[in-house]
Amino acid sequence: MWEPRFPHNISKLKIERMKLLNTDIKNKVLRSMMRILDSNRNRIIAANRKDLKLFEKGDRAMYDRLVVDDKKVDEMIVAIQEVLQQQDPVGRIKSEQALENGLKIENKTAPFGTIMIIYESRPDVTIEAAVLAFKANNKILLKGGKEAVHSNVFLEKCWHLALEENGLDTQWIQLLHMNREETQEFLRNPSEKLDLIVPRGGERLIAFVKEHAKCAVLVSGRGNNFLFVDKEADWAQSMEVILNAKTQKISACNALDKILIHTKMDDYYNKLTELNTILNNHGVTVVVDRKVAEVLPANTTIKTESIWYEEFLAMKCVIGAVDDLESAVQKINNYSGGHSATIMTQNKELAMEFMNQVDTAAVYHNASTRFTDGGQMGVGAELAISTDKLHHRGPLGLEQLVTNKYYIYGDGQVRMS
Repeated sequence: MWEPRFPHNISKLKIERMKLLNTDIKNKVLRSMMRILDSNRNRIIAANRKDLKLFEKGDRAMYDRLVVDDKKVDEMIVAIQEVLQQQDPVGRIKSEQALENGLKIENKTAPFGTIMIIYESRPDVTIEAAVLAFKANNKILLKGGKEAVHSNVFLEKCWHLALEENGLDTQWIQLLHMNREETQEFLRNPSEKLDLIVPRGGERLIAFVKEHAKCAVLVSGRGNNFLFVDKEADWAQSMEVILNAKTQKISACNALDKILIHTKMDDYYNKLTELNTILNNHGVTVVVDRKVAEVLPANTTIKTESIWYEEFLAMKCVIGAVDDLESAVQKINNYSGGHSATIMTQNKELAMEFMNQVDTAAVYHNASTRFTDGGQMGVGAELAISTDKLHHRGPLGLEQLVTNKYYIYGDGQVRMS
């Protein structure tokens, strides 16, 4: 069996626009890839162990994202299977009309061209991002983090085997090896045309890409998700949702970080105390604002406003008090990452008001923010969760990795006015 070799630097890449492929050949590549992943799972896990051995475990969230085991390989295969079963998004007619002058106009879906995705840790992105981009007939450049280099190199080799088995150029899917300075220079002066860049990571990564990129950047936003417990909430249900959203997977961008409690809730003091105790018992460090500190004086009190902007990716949360719905909405819109927000209440009219006013990609009524995920929301495999308002907001699945193009059919028509 082959062993992975580290590919050449970006300067070696071909400057080439990829041709449209028919659906059958794309699906054959995906079937090949599923078989290759399954037959090489032990080598994939062994490559990942090299990355885990070199990783400093201080950052638990990033370490969790880095791990590849049998379950993770199974999830990679399932992600490909889901995309395989989806309809080809390219070449669909979105609208058509015949004009009085005889012109026939069709608005059809078309590939973006070349998509670059920059991500930290998470070797599974090397599979999920590439399968989506490829099925949508896009060339993809993958810039993974150095902490996952052995895993990513092996997974790229798997992709190249699948492409070569079906007579396709390996240029469709390329893993880039560049340090920070080389990445910065490539974003400013790419050696080939880039049509879209998607950064997946923290605020520093996103800011870095937006500062240096010369093409469209689709922001995959930070989490920093909020949950508002209204005075008409079912308290037991609220506790269950809070624990799930905060503790089930702290490394996820859909995890909960901020909890807002209505001050006019019945038994306000006892409920705050109970929430704090249960969170502490589950290993969560609870920081509180000044109002909540009146009830929980032993907790660390917020020292600077900046903590409200922070995505923790840790067993940590902030509890704050608000006097009404408007105050909760204002705080969420001021500080959240634009990702997800939840209201816990039995008042449906109030819930709808909250959902209409909160400015996030996903808004929930009586449910955990952990459902903001392509697979959970019926989209299937996702490239990212977009918090941009142009093109698409929310999970970026196969349907969202195309743009549009107008086809105009004539017979010698010329414009006279």
